[in-house]
Amino acid sequence: MTLAETHPPIATTLQDSQENTWVNATWEEFVAISDAPASEKKTCYYYDRQMRIETMGVGPDHAADNGILHAAIVLYCTLNSIAFRGLINASYRKPGCKEAQPDASYYVAEKARSVPQGNTIVNLDLYPAPDLAIEVAATSLNDDLGIKRLLYEELGIREYWVVDVENARIFAFQIVDRGSQRIETSNVLPGLEIATLETALESRKKQDDSQIMATLMTQFSA
Repeated sequence: MTLAETHPPIATTLQDSQENTWVNATWEEFVAISDAPASEKKTCYYYDRQMRIETMGVGPDHAADNGILHAAIVLYCTLNSIAFRGLINASYRKPGCKEAQPDASYYVAEKARSVPQGNTIVNLDLYPAPDLAIEVAATSLNDDLGIKRLLYEELGIREYWVVDVENARIFAFQIVDRGSQRIETSNVLPGLEIATLETALESRKKQDDSQIMATLMTQFSA
């Protein structure tokens, strides 16, 4: 009689030293951890046979910049009659090889009707990738500009923005043919100048959100 081969169970948690950094992992190992209940409030990424599970809490500066940027995009699209759907902290999965969870993502124009419904991770084999993905970097700037940028290049995103919270800067990239280059004006949101958004983020230090939005409304309506 031949005994069936047994394999040890796949771990569903990481050691503390393995969190908030890229570690080697198979896709199966990543899914076991990212889909586990313990990871519900964690941010999960997978790229090039490595996973990154982020557990750090979001501070007020990170949260404020994310909120202002989302409100600015909503305002700009509304005033310019641009159809859009925004998703905060949604996860996107290319089964077997890639996963990302940007701080914010947007489907624009005709894609606004393509946003899937439900509470499961967006399967990019079944649905299109968003047009714009945004990472807000309070402590992860180098990673957001490095490995994560490569990840988003391969997911089919049209634009990728990285917000440098400390310096109120936005690194905006247009992605074409799995490569990216810096841009000063958005193509996904036609005519929106990145510098205008940077000024809004800088204003947060002295103005409340209603004052910032009032200024943006005047600029966007001009």
